[in-house]
Amino acid sequence: MAFIIIIPILIVTIIGLTGYLAYRFLIYDLYCKRSVNQSLQKYNIKKTPFQIIKEFYENKGEQISHQEIQNLEKNYRQNEPEQFLTMYDAIRDYDKENN
Repeated sequence: MAFIIIIPILIVTIIGLTGYLAYRFLIYDLYCKRSVNQSLQKYNIKKTPFQIIKEFYENKGEQISHQEIQNLEKNYRQNEPEQFLTMYDAIRDYDKENN
């Protein structure tokens, strides 16, 4: 008798948890990535977020690994998407000063 109640609750819980995890780790990141790419295209920026981060830190004189750049890209993409435009402006200003 208890199985009649417990099994549907477990099935619904598993489906709900799976849906939430899929959204949180896959769909949300894809949505954020699309949004950032659209922002860069809107301002006619040809560089990728990865290239922007790499050049920004190279201009600061810091060498960071490929994995660190990917982690920063994901963090900025999900939490601070306006940072890409700020970093691009800093790169552009640095190039103007050095030319």
